[in-house]
Parts: sequence; structure tokens; C-alpha cells
Amino acid sequence: MNSDRSLRLAVTLRLLDGEGRRRFGPGVAALLSEVREKRSLRAAAASMGMAYSKAWRIVRSAEEALGYKLLASTIGGRHGGGAALTAEAETLLAAYQALREEVAAYAQERFEEHFRDI
Repeated sequence: MNSDRSLRLAVTLRLLDGEGRRRFGPGVAALLSEVREKRSLRAAAASMGMAYSKAWRIVRSAEEALGYKLLASTIGGRHGGGAALTAEAETLLAAYQALREEVAAYAQERFEEHFRDI
């Protein structure tokens, strides 16, 4: 098979509620990871090319769906404001990332098995 036309696998992992509504997925996880790194929702949004207002909507929507806070924010002052992940957000993000890695590795193995001759 021509390498520029070869197939590859992309697995997306989303957590849904009992009614099938999206509650957590790659976008929220990426935003939380950026907040952890940058210690600011505004800086995280900017690094992702996202409006700060959109980042806040994403976080608030996820918090509402999950039933707990994801960010602990501090108001600006002498050292400036910022944001940090709550303990619940850290646990959720770690579990999501571990599951995503496991599912992706398994899916890649199965993909290679089933599509090796295609």
C-alpha cells in the first residue's frame, strides 16, 4: 500500500452519562492539562487558541455535569491570580489519561492484526 494513502487508527474516548450525553472527553482533558501546566485558565485557553469565555463555558459545563469543581481559582493580587486543578480534577484527569492510553494501545494492536494486509 502506498504510504501516503495508508490507513491509521485514531481512537477518541468520551465519557457519557446514562442518557448518552457527553460529560468528559479529549477537549476538557486537554484544557485541564494546560491549566495544570500554565496555572491559569486564561493562559491555557490562549495556548490552545481558544477564547477565555469559551474555556470558562467548557469548565463550567463539565463541572455541572460531573457534580464537582474542576478548578480552584485565585483572584489577582500582588502575585497575580491563577487556577489549579482540584483534587477531584486531578483524579479524573489521571484516570482518563490512563484509560485513554490503555484503550489506544489495545486498539492499535487489534488494528494491526485486522488491517495488516489491507
